[in-house]
Amino acid sequence: MEWSLPPQLPWPQFLRLLRHPSPPRGWLEAASGLPEVQKRPLLLRWIAQHRKAPTHLRMDLLPRLPWKALSDIAGDGAAHPQARAMAVERLQLLWGTLSTGERSSLALRAPAQLWPAIWRVRDRRVIASFLQHPRLGMEALVALIQPPLRPEQAEALVQSRWREVIPVAHQVLGAMDQAFLAPECPLVLGHAAPWIRALPPEERLLAAARLGHPPLRRMARAWAVPEGDRE
Repeated sequence: MEWSLPPQLPWPQFLRLLRHPSPPRGWLEAASGLPEVQKRPLLLRWIAQHRKAPTHLRMDLLPRLPWKALSDIAGDGAAHPQARAMAVERLQLLWGTLSTGERSSLALRAPAQLWPAIWRVRDRRVIASFLQHPRLGMEALVALIQPPLRPEQAEALVQSRWREVIPVAHQVLGAMDQAFLAPECPLVLGHAAPWIRALPPEERLLAAARLGHPPLRRMARAWAVPEGDRE
């Protein structure tokens, strides 16, 4: 196998060699120095996450990669574990500098280490995007939903696929309950109504027994009784 570099080596063959599991020592460093490679984040990503890339090369390349390439590395099970960890660290540093649109895009593919920061963002669009994350499971979401619940979180949740999941509904109502008990609450009872309706009657009674805010508790109890049986 020929391990030269462009222009001596045709680009199609060079691109195949970039994914080879065992390149000769020094070849990846030489490849990363090519001007055409330095202009292409995708190629730099392949080198940075390569399992044979030396640590010093990763430390040089990862700070130069855009957030999309970092997100790809963080979520790629074939990437070197060190590269994945370093990519996560870089994303955590970059998070505060991203625009709302960039945050919305990243929220849909972000590594789990970034989820708490995403959940705290005061923007419904970002949270709504995050709630569509393909790797977000019920247990992880329930762990994130903690009091006090903010309007942006409540509004994104009620429009999400999680609205009909009973454990999520209970967690949302509990977080809202604590918010209503606070001296200043940005929520209104209307925020809780869809979550009470999402519960079966017996689950509404269970929720009411756990709630401390009197108006919210009365609402849950009232809706636990079928309309035809109400006095």
